[in-house]
Amino acid sequence: QVQLVESGGGLVQAGGSLRLSCAASGRTFSRYAMGWFRQAPGQDRAFVARAWSNGLTRYADSVKGRFTISRDNAKNTVSLQMNNLKPEDTAVYFCTAETDGINYWGKGTLVTVSS
Repeated sequence: QVQLVESGGGLVQAGGSLRLSCAASGRTFSRYAMGWFRQAPGQDRAFVARAWSNGLTRYADSVKGRFTISRDNAKNTVSLQMNNLKPEDTAVYFCTAETDGINYWGKGTLVTVSS
């Protein structure tokens, strides 16, 4: 069982920045594939970014060049630095961990970007 706790959401003006963090339980964090998804009101949950244990990262086209995912295996954390935020980035952001073929989810943190 992996437990994930997100933090760092809030209200920001368009063009601003926020940094989300996710703390994960488990003794084999360095092997987890960590990621972020988001769900805007009335929409399905959508992929945002992922960071694999080998250092590779992947981003949704909508956030490339603005968001950066990073992980600290010593602290069992993954972060999402979000710059140049847009109103369409408003959503609940969920941290995910994949290990042994199982996906785990945090409860989410709300990001609201005002225009």
